[in-house]
Amino acid sequence: MTDYNDKSNLEDSPAVATKAIKTAIANGDETRLKTLLTNEVFDELEKSHFIDMAKEQGNPAIVKLIEDTPATP
Repeated sequence: MTDYNDKSNLEDSPAVATKAIKTAIANGDETRLKTLLTNEVFDELEKSHFIDMAKEQGNPAIVKLIEDTPATP
């Protein structure tokens, strides 16, 4: 089982990090999402997908967190 609190596991596997971010968005876990987004840089498509997910959840604070995360063009 993956320990989503172990940052080294997330750094070793981008797929695990993406799943953890999606889970935090779905659960409305703002604190966990802040931790996961630390030093994260998305590509524009990925960022757009996460923003759409957050908007569907209806949590403006999480939308703002993701919007404020840097992205590469």
